[in-house]
Amino acid sequence: MTVLIAGDAPQPTLESALREALERIGAESAHLRFRPLPESASTQGKAASADAGPPVSPGQPVKGHGAGLEAHPLLDERSGTRFIAIASGKGGVGKSTVTVNLAVALARQGQRVGIIDADIYGFSIPDMMGIEERPELVDNRIIPIERHGVKVISMGFFVEDNSPVVWRGPMLGKMLRNFFEEVQWGELDYLLLDLPPGTGDIALDIHQMIPHSEEIIVTTPHATAAFVAARAGTMAIKTQHRILGVVENMSWYETKDGERDYVFGRGGGGQLAETLHVELLGQIPLGAPDNHVSEPDFSPSIYKAETATGQLYNAMAQRVLELSKVESR
Repeated sequence: MTVLIAGDAPQPTLESALREALERIGAESAHLRFRPLPESASTQGKAASADAGPPVSPGQPVKGHGAGLEAHPLLDERSGTRFIAIASGKGGVGKSTVTVNLAVALARQGQRVGIIDADIYGFSIPDMMGIEERPELVDNRIIPIERHGVKVISMGFFVEDNSPVVWRGPMLGKMLRNFFEEVQWGELDYLLLDLPPGTGDIALDIHQMIPHSEEIIVTTPHATAAFVAARAGTMAIKTQHRILGVVENMSWYETKDGERDYVFGRGGGGQLAETLHVELLGQIPLGAPDNHVSEPDFSPSIYKAETATGQLYNAMAQRVLELSKVESR
């Protein structure tokens, strides 16, 4: 066995410790050869240690990709910006639809609102809001696209032709960090974060980067969807993040006769809210906005304020504002 040592490591002591360790795992004999660590490897190791920052003491929270962001003006708790992560247990429940419509509903009520499309792999916010242009770079800062009174940043702005993002986990957190550090958000009252489904790296990064963020859990009425969504809620509770409430999407389909057809069953949202000890913020029917591409600011997923579903989102936004006032007292 060849052992690389750095500096003036005490070879006899190290050799004795290694032999004892090898004997404990069943090695009858071992030939050890010691060689000095190459200077290049030693230098790289020191640089890596410096980049890693100071050691974390026991009991101190690990901040991961959020380390150092405390000084960011937007993330400072005194900024007045409220952060709401929109989460779900599984995909396909309409989480992004809820995100864009809640954001627009808040903007309609005079709030300064932004959206971070934090679903790096499954970005969809630009398409849902009908955004085709790309952000501009001014003084080395990215200017978010604004649509329907909402500022938006998404991975979708930085890939060509709907190309897939093929990254490992650590890159996701770095990109998310860039959405704060490299973007000129200005002053915001609310910043909504459209999370990927589940409880993976991005959800954990958000909890670490923004300890004071709040959460809304989206589910469908189906019992299994609600059961899976409870995991996202449990993660928020374990990381000490306040859950504002539950949104039940696709609650029913309204027929031409005005009858309600409960396609995915009933009661999942209420059951989840009861499990998490929070309120049911709203129930949204299954459907699609009646928008036309010829309309100015066309968006395939945003409901007009005067429609029945648009009014449901307006009521939900009003309730979020009320909950924010209660919390800030």
